[in-house]
Amino acid sequence: MKIIIAGAGEVGFHLAKLLSFESQDITLIDPNRDRLQYADTHLDIRTIKGDASSIAILKEAQVKYTDMLISVTSSEATNITVCVLAKQLGAMRTIARISNTEFLEKKEEIGFTQFGIDELISPEALAAREIGLLLNQSAFNDSYEFEEGALTMIGLSLSRTARFVGKTVKEAARIFPQLNFVPIAIQRFGTQYTLIPRGDTQFKEGDQVYFITLKSGVEELYKLTGKTKQEIKSVMILGGSKIGRKTARDLGRNNFNVKLVETNKDKAYDLADELPNTLIIHGDGRNVELLEEENIHDMDAFIAVTGNSETNIMSCLVAKSKSVKKTISLVENMDYFQLSHSIGIDTLINKKLLAANNIFRYIRKGEVVAMTKLNNMNAELLEFIVKPGSQVADKKIKNLDFPRSAIIGGIIRHGEGIIALGEFLIKPGDRIVVCCLPRSIKKVEKLFL
Repeated sequence: MKIIIAGAGEVGFHLAKLLSFESQDITLIDPNRDRLQYADTHLDIRTIKGDASSIAILKEAQVKYTDMLISVTSSEATNITVCVLAKQLGAMRTIARISNTEFLEKKEEIGFTQFGIDELISPEALAAREIGLLLNQSAFNDSYEFEEGALTMIGLSLSRTARFVGKTVKEAARIFPQLNFVPIAIQRFGTQYTLIPRGDTQFKEGDQVYFITLKSGVEELYKLTGKTKQEIKSVMILGGSKIGRKTARDLGRNNFNVKLVETNKDKAYDLADELPNTLIIHGDGRNVELLEEENIHDMDAFIAVTGNSETNIMSCLVAKSKSVKKTISLVENMDYFQLSHSIGIDTLINKKLLAANNIFRYIRKGEVVAMTKLNNMNAELLEFIVKPGSQVADKKIKNLDFPRSAIIGGIIRHGEGIIALGEFLIKPGDRIVVCCLPRSIKKVEKLFL
């Protein structure tokens, strides 16, 4: 697949890195020589120095032969312009990164496809949505919804009180036969090794386990894992960034009690005008006295989304020391993900990873309609639509030539989620959620072509 990426910033570089691992034909365009030099020496891609909104530069990148152009510069106007030009010059598909979430809300009304923009991606909106989802599943440290919750992926760390610790997957299934969830990936405590569970895989204390579950299975998981569902009503947000602003607005609409701490005085005044349902506090969120004055110990959740990863991490640790139930920190450094559970923060989120995941599903072969990478894990979660002529259509799950490093987590049929076992017959039109390690992705994709 020939792909052009405009913008070698955080999102663009991370996307180029992920795609280059998959041997895609990548061209990266950016006016900054240093950024391109770093990308050129670290990745197997082609780089072009220049402004991607230049017709000459796009032609040099051979845009007319391009399967996809992704514009992820820091300028929303540039991204929209680049996509419009690229479409006119022959690009098959275009994706623009935007920061104005109003564009997403009015996408159908405006009709961006008429201008030549096939998809709009907002890392800030994706991060705010992720935060909202995490607050709803408050005892879990990762979550992702398929088809508005028909199936949900949730991640959690197994404590000693979890009822299936020490048991194999097969033993747990025998003891709890009516369960509405299935384990799809496990990372052993203290390791970075991801395994796809089989019947003889044993659950151990400290495991980070990902499950696919139905809505009814969420309550079961609370009981079996020893987690308690914590109602979250009072939330403190550190940082009036675009993510902080969008999160505060969304939570305010859903009747949460929200406080937002912003260090910039002018920005704090603007936020107070913009967010009538949020209490805006002007001050430095790193100041423990300020947090105590604002009753941080009464907060159910603390969300740190300033532009500084270290500030976010440290302030979340302070919040945790004040007995705040749920802490969520925005981080830019991917390496910090390995530290999240060991240092005591419930969840780390990374907007470039969220954006890259969202863009990834347009690159996958087969009828992939959604995908996400599991936090901390070397595994992907893909949602396929079964085509009539594909290898999986009209076959039972047990008869599929499925690689051992992949597992079917669940199936959505007519909008209803199903936890399917070996005897289940797959039909055309079914949506199938698959978890797989990178080495098995191509084989899985072929099954759905």
